[in-house]
Amino acid sequence: MYLDIINGVEDHVHCLIRLKTTQCVADVIGVLKGETSFWLNRNVILDEHFDWQDGYGVISVSPREVNGIRKYIYNQEAHHGDMSLNEEFKKLNFTKEINKPRPSGLS
Repeated sequence: MYLDIINGVEDHVHCLIRLKTTQCVADVIGVLKGETSFWLNRNVILDEHFDWQDGYGVISVSPREVNGIRKYIYNQEAHHGDMSLNEEFKKLNFTKEINKPRPSGLS
């Protein structure tokens, strides 16, 4: 995988990742979460043991949107200084709220 940019705030991160057509999103996220938590805990970066929350969100972007997405990710602190991630999702008209379990049977 190619990790183009990563940035975040206290409760979440945003990444722009380029995947090969043969790569599965769930596998890539599993590797990303596994390797980063292993590295953080092994190197005692934090005062407490680090674990990722369950789940993740993925949004695909077209090549023409990449530069705008880079700027958006780079400026996470500014975006979330004024509103929470849920508030931002509502502003962007996403229909799902984060951190809410989906009813069984939905994919």
